Amino acid sequence: MSNSSNDAPAPTSAPQSSKGILERLFKLSEKKTNVKTELIAGATTFMAMSYVIFVNPHILSLACNVPGDPASCLPYSAAFAATVWAAVIATLLMGLWANFPVAVAPGMGINAFFTFTVVQQLGLPWQTALGAVFISGIVFLILTMGGIRQAILNSVPMNLKHAIGVGIGIFIAFVGLKGAGIVVSDPATFVKAGHIASLSFGFDPASPVIPPAPVLTCAGIIFTGVLLARKVKGAMLYGVLFTTGLGMLVGAGPYPKSLAGVFSLNVPSLKATFLAMDLKAAFGYGIFSIIFTFTVVELFDNMGTLIGLTRKAGLMDKDGHIENLDRALTTDAIGTMVSATLGTSTVTSYIESAAGVAEGGRTGLTSVTVAALFLLSLFFFPLVGLVPSFATAPALIIVGALMMAEVSHIRFDDITEAIPAFLTIVMMPLTYSIANGFAFGFVSYTLLKMLSGRIKEVSWVMIVVSLAFVVNFTLRLH
Repeated sequence: MSNSSNDAPAPTSAPQSSKGILERLFKLSEKKTNVKTELIAGATTFMAMSYVIFVNPHILSLACNVPGDPASCLPYSAAFAATVWAAVIATLLMGLWANFPVAVAPGMGINAFFTFTVVQQLGLPWQTALGAVFISGIVFLILTMGGIRQAILNSVPMNLKHAIGVGIGIFIAFVGLKGAGIVVSDPATFVKAGHIASLSFGFDPASPVIPPAPVLTCAGIIFTGVLLARKVKGAMLYGVLFTTGLGMLVGAGPYPKSLAGVFSLNVPSLKATFLAMDLKAAFGYGIFSIIFTFTVVELFDNMGTLIGLTRKAGLMDKDGHIENLDRALTTDAIGTMVSATLGTSTVTSYIESAAGVAEGGRTGLTSVTVAALFLLSLFFFPLVGLVPSFATAPALIIVGALMMAEVSHIRFDDITEAIPAFLTIVMMPLTYSIANGFAFGFVSYTLLKMLSGRIKEVSWVMIVVSLAFVVNFTLRLH
């Protein structure tokens, strides 16, 4: 009997011990949550943001050192691996150290700036662009640890903050529309609608073979939009998979011929991009405006996301104080340096984490769950390789649509606020450069306020930044 009594507690001791560890690590009771709720919340967040696994590698793979030469581009498989590993490491840090139910991954918008502005427009090698990302991470860390980050955030007027989000959204949508062939170039009007109606339905006898990408993308937009309207979790991911499957049915894309085409134990390697960043070239080029843009976009995007999510999760007190906010911001800065080291653009906190928060996620256990699911996705790289650009385009276009919500907060009743906001928004897609949007917005705001006798409304930080943009424009003319 003594043996049996000694052995009796054994079956329950392990679970109690494991629950005790989780309780101490994540303060589940204090946050009024439990393990089951946190796991479900993590799975929900992953479903909502997993489209990044498909979209980010696609955008980064368009960063080519020699236009038209695929061999000079950032390798797709390495971009996929870097995307996943950056998300895993940064999200784990956010969960285990900051104890936030917030997932972190390479950001939409800043990846477009990386590829289309820094590499394609300015002609910098992608290795140099990665160096700039790493430097921006260092700047970000210094600003965070020195308490300067909040001061910079406060110095930029709210109108421009809102306009930046709207402009990036339109730019991302334009990239998706262009990639799908819905918008094409025209020598007379610069852009026009692509062959949409004539898609393989026989409407255009003179062009019997027309790529079905535009119609497939439109179908993906409608399908994803309906799911979002019905509040289906993982709508973006389902939209990507639906459009891919539809493309396979009409012969517009490859399809898996075996299980090996979907799942593989041979995960993609980081060899082509790991430590490929060129810090010397980044410093040598004198890319202040590039580093500045990486830093500022990340600054506003991440701060806004964290404030919004913590408020929704009930993690902000009545005075607006957020416990461990400094750790969350530091995590983001470290994550940016890690992402550059691995071979991807800047990471940021994902607003899609709100889906998990809505399911009851309140602690870092939610983030740890997301990280585990991202890690599992490494084994599904063959499936990702089957996803064509027209299938990721709906996600880009809809992300752009969602980012347009910020326009409702812009003041158009004050012309000194309206013109800078407008220029910030339109110059991003029309010049195919996020940095140009920043420059036109900041400089016009400073000049309009000064010449209208309202210099007191302009912070010294805005003046310094505007002067830096003017100098940068001058240097680019020579």
